[in-house]
Amino acid sequence: QVQLVESGGGLVQAGGSLRLSCAASGRTFSSYTVGWFRQAPGKEREFVAAIRSIGGDTYYADSMKSRFTISRDNAKNTVYLQMNSLKPEDTAVYSCAAHGRFTIRPMGSDYDYWGQGTQVTVSS
Repeated sequence: QVQLVESGGGLVQAGGSLRLSCAASGRTFSSYTVGWFRQAPGKEREFVAAIRSIGGDTYYADSMKSRFTISRDNAKNTVYLQMNSLKPEDTAVYSCAAHGRFTIRPMGSDYDYWGQGTQVTVSS
């Protein structure tokens, strides 16, 4: 069982940056693949990025690859999402999710554990 808690969201102006954190409980966090997803009002959930448990391989949505960076610190049981050059269309609730398999795919159905989400609002 893994519990995930996101933090770091807030209000930022267009062009600004935020770093989101996903803190996990459990001593085996390093064995989990962790992903970030977002959902804007009235829109479907969208994959943002993921980082594999072993080796740290990363996977990004094409539209965010140049601006977002996912990383993890297993000693702190935390995964980060650095978001730069933010745009108003990045406004959404950002959630992290985890699963214990080796696969790394942009599919929410792969993930077994989800956090509650953190709101990111980008003003123009």
